[in-house]
Amino acid sequence: MARKRKNWVVPEGTTPTPFDLRILEIQAKGHLVPTRQLIKTPEQIEGIRRAGEINTAILDMLEEKIRVGMTTGEIDRLVADFTERHGAICAPLNYEGFPRHCCTSINEVVCHGIPSDDEELWDGDILNVDVTTILNGYYADASRMFCIGQVEPRVQRLVDCARECLEIGIEAAQPWHYVGEIGKAIERHARQDGFSVVRDLAGHGTGNAFHEDPVIDHYDTRQRGMLLVPGMVFTIEPMINMGTHEVFIDEEDGWTVVTEDELPSAQWEHTFVMTEDGLEILTH
Repeated sequence: MARKRKNWVVPEGTTPTPFDLRILEIQAKGHLVPTRQLIKTPEQIEGIRRAGEINTAILDMLEEKIRVGMTTGEIDRLVADFTERHGAICAPLNYEGFPRHCCTSINEVVCHGIPSDDEELWDGDILNVDVTTILNGYYADASRMFCIGQVEPRVQRLVDCARECLEIGIEAAQPWHYVGEIGKAIERHARQDGFSVVRDLAGHGTGNAFHEDPVIDHYDTRQRGMLLVPGMVFTIEPMINMGTHEVFIDEEDGWTVVTEDELPSAQWEHTFVMTEDGLEILTH
């Protein structure tokens, strides 16, 4: 049975605002629009922004600490300690059984790498650290790439291209346009360098929960997707592969996502709020 589409609804007994009327007009044409619950209030946005400040501070702290010879287990403990000292919570810990406080993904690991004291950073590695912070019930989610020692030029280009893809996705996400424009722009740029975009994972709404609607695909789905309107909060987090876009999940831990051809992958991520002028980054 097909899942019933949720619609924009004007609360009973209230007069539709111009904002309501604009969404209802687009909805009437058959386009997918957000529900009212996906539009954050100014107070909620401020709460997410404060969570984002801690989230960013964690990644800035890691920028100073990460080095050749460090284990990903050490990184996890740094994240846990910093988060606790700032009165916040690490969202990944115990989320659907995830056993650590952050994700550490090295080289061919696309995402959801599990930190371990047995996993050491070597010269030439690339590392993605993905951190999600809860502060007073609000979520902020971001990840950053770290180049360990001397990285090969083609691998460095992959890291740089992934960051450029995030920036291009930001530019493509405009109010009263559609989610599908984000992935279309990102995939076009990645292909110019001969890279591919992971299709099995996506960005997502966030803020009041770890994962909310909409789904933010980073490749050209050839679909409009959901309408983007001011007040929506979501991540853009393109995962760019050196080789094939296909991935698999490690059977032993059930979490670690690896490129099918075991060539490197890179990812950058921020949490954003849509405004009347475009995206504002909440995890600077």
